[in-house]
Amino acid sequence: MVDLNNPEALSTIDSTGYFAALAELGTQCRQAYALGRETRVPAVADLSTVVVTGLGGSAIGGDLLRVYCQARLRVPVTVNRDYTLPAFVGRKTLVFAVSYSGNTEETLSAYQQAREKGATIVALTSGGKLAALAGADGVPVIRVPAGLAPRAATGYLFIPMLAVLESLEMLDGVEAEVEELARELAHYATTYGLGSPVAQNPAKQLALNFKGRLPIIWGASGTTEVVAQRWKGQINENAKAPAYWNVFPELNHNEIVGFEEPAALIRQLWVVILRDKGDHVRVGYRMEITRRVIEGKVAGVTEVTSTGEGMLARLYSLIYLGDWASVYLATLYGIDPGPVRVIDYLKGELAKR
Repeated sequence: MVDLNNPEALSTIDSTGYFAALAELGTQCRQAYALGRETRVPAVADLSTVVVTGLGGSAIGGDLLRVYCQARLRVPVTVNRDYTLPAFVGRKTLVFAVSYSGNTEETLSAYQQAREKGATIVALTSGGKLAALAGADGVPVIRVPAGLAPRAATGYLFIPMLAVLESLEMLDGVEAEVEELARELAHYATTYGLGSPVAQNPAKQLALNFKGRLPIIWGASGTTEVVAQRWKGQINENAKAPAYWNVFPELNHNEIVGFEEPAALIRQLWVVILRDKGDHVRVGYRMEITRRVIEGKVAGVTEVTSTGEGMLARLYSLIYLGDWASVYLATLYGIDPGPVRVIDYLKGELAKR
């Protein structure tokens, strides 16, 4: 097993520079905000909804936008992970078509539908077919730097949308929040980074707890739900391992009952409970009671509370910990976190049809 206190050994496993990309996330967020502010997007008359269409790492920014805007935006934000758009999309809809590569077939299909429906579109991509189509159609393109795995580019795939909505005077205070976020990430890059020893590094400690076990990530509806979803996806893609997520209070109406049998399997679960000061007070009580119910049945429970003032900093303080933990877990399994060969195979097979 790799020694998590040996930065050189960890770096040797990482063939794509994933650790370096994580360390630079704060800088990425600042650059992403500037790219969004530079983009001129026409105002939408009588705007009824905002839709983000994308898949995988290119869609998580939409989920972040949805949660961030829930209490701030006068219209709903919907995330579409499909070839087709909902029937309500039309001339009063602002559509963000997000594909880091620019070649995601579902997103390209949805983009064409958005054009047919007369929606106002913004393309967010590093290039590919999406950039070419949008350029030919006169659609605004936010072109972000290429060369990263989409899941390592959440700053580029989320922050520009906030900047556009701020430019359209639909949000305010985004710039100040991005600055706080960048400062927080710079601090945590040291705390969670390669050079930080296990004894002082919560991300490495979590990876050790997850190894050989099944991570279960629980967030709260309206706040940390998207973080729980993100942790699950990062463990899947980086560590090539299963993980599952759910949200309070919903999980108290079903999932919590399923901690009795099979006892041997339940003893292999490691549960993470994500907390935020924006959680409903009753959800906080539910978290406390639920922990008492499952402790002694599972391998362990870790509670993590967000830090920072603004919602961006708070969300990313939790996301960042999960990102680092998932990459360290990959190294514990002797796995290169960068390549996603199963996804590449699937895309190759689809391309034949």
